[in-house]
Amino acid sequence: NGRQAFLDFAHTFQTYDPSRPVVPCFLELTDPLIQAGIDSCVEQGYHELTVLPVLLFAARHSKFDVTNELDRAIQRHPQLKLNYGRHFGVSLRWLDLWQKRLEQADKESTVPREQTVLLFVGRGASDPDANGDVYKLARMLWEGSGYHDLEVCFTGITHPRMERGFERARAWNPKRIIVIPHLLFDGVLAKRIQTIVEQEQAAHPDIEVQSLSVIGADPILFELIRDREQEAQAGQVSMNCYTCKFRQVVSAQGHGHHHHDHGHSHDHGHNHEHGHSHSHDHPEGQALYHGIPDLYPEVEDYHERAWQVP
Repeated sequence: NGRQAFLDFAHTFQTYDPSRPVVPCFLELTDPLIQAGIDSCVEQGYHELTVLPVLLFAARHSKFDVTNELDRAIQRHPQLKLNYGRHFGVSLRWLDLWQKRLEQADKESTVPREQTVLLFVGRGASDPDANGDVYKLARMLWEGSGYHDLEVCFTGITHPRMERGFERARAWNPKRIIVIPHLLFDGVLAKRIQTIVEQEQAAHPDIEVQSLSVIGADPILFELIRDREQEAQAGQVSMNCYTCKFRQVVSAQGHGHHHHDHGHSHDHGHNHEHGHSHSHDHPEGQALYHGIPDLYPEVEDYHERAWQVP
């Protein structure tokens, strides 16, 4: 499952530099949580930690939830220095990974690129900045590739969803659709993608559908997180805050700067208390999308949420 894949990934990543331990932890849903991971490091005598968010794009988790947890840790361990790394984002390394996998997919099909549409599938977030980066990465992958066209969709939260993505892809009258699931590890979302792929293939047998594997423990992923580790330790982390919705709200309130810094050393506290609940119960009447609660089943619902902050 996704949890074990992440733990295996962390174990392998430690071998890249055995001089420092790699302590895996999770933001929510499963143990060990972030506070337990930090406590473990403190108990081993460490006073400076490099915190690496294994997250594809800069949405709520990287901008808000993880930093909130780091502030809690600083309050409990004021002697700590935390160097917070950057999310993976739009990287040329991703283009290298997906280009190699597309080349392999082409070898397994008789349909040429000129008759093929790419369907790039992102996780989806309630953050326009993160969702926009999905489109940017997909577009960079398609440019100059020779594939007939490109459509982008998401597994949840935002829109368009996968079913709509397939509908748009079929509108180009392709003989083949290649699904590119830009997800880190196997898990619930990867299974959802595969289910939808199988349904679409059964409903439209005249169009070949190829679904690539999720990123997984690819050597390129290890290279990318090693990049992020070295950036954080060198104090060279940078992010584009101008399109961040947190900054937009702060600016609208008349403040001259954006308080939600990214990539700085957390050797101080800045409290981000919020009322967001991570409860995963299924309230009666809750809309479901492939068996999972769907907060924004209609695109109109999402538009009302997109630029809000916690």
